[in-house]
Amino acid sequence: MERELLLECQRNDRKAQRQVYEKMAGRLYSVCKRYLKNDEDIEEVLADTFYKIFTKISQLQNPDTFEAWAKKIAVNECLQKLRTGKALFISLEESPNEPSEGSSEHISFEKDILNLLNFLPEGCRAIFNLFAIEGYPHKEIASMLSISEGTSKSQLNFARKKLQELLVNQNI
Repeated sequence: MERELLLECQRNDRKAQRQVYEKMAGRLYSVCKRYLKNDEDIEEVLADTFYKIFTKISQLQNPDTFEAWAKKIAVNECLQKLRTGKALFISLEESPNEPSEGSSEHISFEKDILNLLNFLPEGCRAIFNLFAIEGYPHKEIASMLSISEGTSKSQLNFARKKLQELLVNQNI
């Protein structure tokens, strides 16, 4: 992100904020989509994320880290939504309906994998995203979600097994 554009945002320049929004909205939407299924929830979290970005941008010390900082805000907003929405962790036996076999729609492998994340229970999906995609260690995940490290590890293990089953069933 351009330093001058971020400086203008710090001065509450609406045009600069709009440019930042247009440059970042797609990426941050993708981040939110990995954690949340419901489009309304994603839009709400995205709006909260940009509100926080623009109200806290003066705290950003290094403009070179803006994108990582914005992504972290989005992840934290998603986790907050999961915490306040309903129970983050559901029984490991419960999971959303699995995709039907033999789907004729064949898209890229990465999109297939990300799509399969939607079939994981919310808690498992959040932990899988934090660990496998975002790179957080179990200790930090446990702290972020107010759970034990053991719970984080077991939910990740369940997510991996479930994804393997889904991959086999979908012939991906």
